[in-house]
Amino acid sequence: MIKFTDLELDPRVLKAVEDAGYEKPTPIQAQAIPFALQGRDVLGIAQTGTGKTASFTLPMITMLGKGRARARMPRSLVLAPTRELAAQVAENFEIYAKHTKLTMALLIGGVSFKDQDRLIDRGVDVLIATPGRLLDHFERGKLMLTGVQIMVVDEADRMLDMGFIPDIERIFKLTPFTRQTLFFSATMAPEITRITQEFLHNPERVEVARQATTSETIIQAACVFKPSRKDRTAKEKRELLRALITGEGKTLTNAIVFCNRKVDVDIVAKSLKKHGLNAAPIHGDLDQSVRTRTLTGFRDGEIMFLIASDVAARGLDIPNVSHIFNYDVPIHSEDYVHRIGRTGRAGREGRAITLCSTAEEKYLSAIEDLVKQPIPRIDPPNAARHADKKPPRRAKTAEPAAPVTAVETVEETAAPEQAAPAAEKPRRQSEKLREPAQNKQAAGKPSQDKRTRDKRKPQQKNGKNAVVGMGDHVPAFLQRSL
Repeated sequence: MIKFTDLELDPRVLKAVEDAGYEKPTPIQAQAIPFALQGRDVLGIAQTGTGKTASFTLPMITMLGKGRARARMPRSLVLAPTRELAAQVAENFEIYAKHTKLTMALLIGGVSFKDQDRLIDRGVDVLIATPGRLLDHFERGKLMLTGVQIMVVDEADRMLDMGFIPDIERIFKLTPFTRQTLFFSATMAPEITRITQEFLHNPERVEVARQATTSETIIQAACVFKPSRKDRTAKEKRELLRALITGEGKTLTNAIVFCNRKVDVDIVAKSLKKHGLNAAPIHGDLDQSVRTRTLTGFRDGEIMFLIASDVAARGLDIPNVSHIFNYDVPIHSEDYVHRIGRTGRAGREGRAITLCSTAEEKYLSAIEDLVKQPIPRIDPPNAARHADKKPPRRAKTAEPAAPVTAVETVEETAAPEQAAPAAEKPRRQSEKLREPAQNKQAAGKPSQDKRTRDKRKPQQKNGKNAVVGMGDHVPAFLQRSL
């Protein structure tokens, strides 16, 4: 079995690797490092989580051990698609170069230009940057790339997805033709292949796993559900997510929840917080200080659930992620490989669960075609299957007849000449209501029909409903002889 001591690395680098607790290189490291030390261009293809960062960091530090940096002219350049990935590469450089005197600068958005200019002016051996911020410094005349000896492009397929390919081509043309290029990617799209053919010189292809494969240490599952109504899909999916989280029990120590849209990231994070779960969002619209603080809290265990867009799907090295939840099925099948690659790292076991509505099944099928294996289906938990559903409607029954009022009794039933004493009370109460109708009839106006009389509002007296009863007159029925 190959060890790091067999790779002809600088003794200072080997000591830093030993301090970090590593003894044996991963397959991509064991194959790529020797070619890189020989000065060859390397095209590395490996699934995420296999240690690609150290594959170029270790030989780069070794080869830069001799020489001195000039002001505004970095000796090496590392391009990363996102701020988080660039910051992670910088962390790896600090770990492995701590016994050397190499200098490093990190050029990412969200940080003051003035502070970055100060570092560049002093001269740096390693420049780690995102394409946009690098070109900003170049166009301002603060940076020259003619002294780059080693150029690294990390997560090239993510560069393609984010629209950085024109920037990458421009940066390649700004660097010397004699540079050494280390090109790493998890997948090889046709556009990526074109760039490697144009800018790499007879590269040594290192492929340790079939393209677009998932790690064997990750247990995958897909939960397909049918929403009760189309407009309730989002709400029921959030309920399903909470039910799946609950169902994992103590095996879930922390998790990353991936959403396709930034707006859904915020909504899902607020929903989990509302239900007592420790969650925080991270996406490209957040300030860099907030994103850094959130990632640090997640690594340190202060945050249990990280709700993320695909900005966090590439290159984040958080070794202890136990679960990945795909709240949305990724539209681009390659993103699925990168998302679930955040768990099951460094030989650990992980679990990845994808929530899939019936409208997203076509994307799930495309993912299965890409990874060349079916994703096992699981049933929605009972709590989610019946959650928030309206109770079944009761069959409509005939409404009970409204209680017969005194008015209706008197109107519908003619009073007999000799009425029972018990019936006198309701008839007395109704007599007041009969009086207006009798007066109108006496004035020559036709009496209202029964339906109109039933809908008549109670009489008003001083703004209040008057009590139906006897007035100042003597009712006619009291004058009848028994």
